[in-house]
Amino acid sequence: MARIAFIVDKDFEDSEFRVPYEEVKKAGHEAVIVGLEAGKPLKGKKGQETVSADTRVQDVRAADFDALVIPGGYSPDHLRMDIHMVGFVRDFFKADKPIAAICHAPWMFVEADIADGRTVTSFPSIKTDLINAGARWVDRQVVEDGNLITSRKPDDLEAFCAALLRQVAQGIAPRLGSPRAPEAASDQLPSIH
Repeated sequence: MARIAFIVDKDFEDSEFRVPYEEVKKAGHEAVIVGLEAGKPLKGKKGQETVSADTRVQDVRAADFDALVIPGGYSPDHLRMDIHMVGFVRDFFKADKPIAAICHAPWMFVEADIADGRTVTSFPSIKTDLINAGARWVDRQVVEDGNLITSRKPDDLEAFCAALLRQVAQGIAPRLGSPRAPEAASDQLPSIH
């Protein structure tokens, strides 16, 4: 059983929290909601979900967990303003643990200075931010570049969750661009910018 952190603040994308959270639990893992304040109700941007953080970020370390999930919506924009949350994400990266970020969540990669040289996807509106941070942006359902797992939107959740659970069970994916990297999981050539 793995212990998986979900970092969440208000206005998260409801399904991008709920679907991975339930899939993690269904797979027999422990899901822990980490926020800026423990116990504070956090409402999803569509109003379908209200959750409370199990713990605040200052009270945990990346070493306490096996993987990290960052739902999208406006939540990552709030979270990236907190130095403790940014450090928490960076520590997962340094420890080479899976970090799964969907939609607007790769904004945390920019803030944590971990996007440089990595291949990622995201909601298209933050593509330029990722490119300016040194990432290679592609338009795919899911991208696994080492320990970074990224997807674009709620429609990608099935592939996103499968990649997360695979990395938790089998270890991180090879780095893209390395000699051991697998072929792209797409019938189309990715758009590269």
